[in-house]
Amino acid sequence: MSTQHINSLLESHCTDVGIDHEWVDDSTFIATLKGEQKLAITVAIKVGTYALAVNIFVMRKPDENSEIIHRLLLETNLKIFGLSYAVNHLGDIYLTGRLPLTLTEEDLDRLFGAVLRYGDETFNKLVEIGFASAIRREWAWRESRGESLENLRAFAHMIEE
Repeated sequence: MSTQHINSLLESHCTDVGIDHEWVDDSTFIATLKGEQKLAITVAIKVGTYALAVNIFVMRKPDENSEIIHRLLLETNLKIFGLSYAVNHLGDIYLTGRLPLTLTEEDLDRLFGAVLRYGDETFNKLVEIGFASAIRREWAWRESRGESLENLRAFAHMIEE
């Protein structure tokens, strides 16, 4: 299958389902999905000669409980379509994948569904595990100064415990 065909498929699929997208250069496609826990999920797709490389930044290196997070990610890798969690040399967490250029529209739909499920639905859980102390400190600091807690509301249960 030609790269021209996959380029067209990426564009038409994103347009049809309402995903913001753009070409950065001749081979790099960026799609931005709207999440609920992670508000924007940027999917970078590099179209190569024989395959697509997919990269999604999930979160920076956890401050704590890295072993727990890494185990959770490895266990989750067994369930994901076309993607797997990876950690870079800094410890930051990504979803990555290598997929053939023979993808269909259904495959793209499954891929973007997996991105939403594993890049968005698990985001708060990963943040809770990896940054619990920082969240509690930030909450206390904001409370002591009368600052807004709105963007920390998803973690209120951690404070009440």
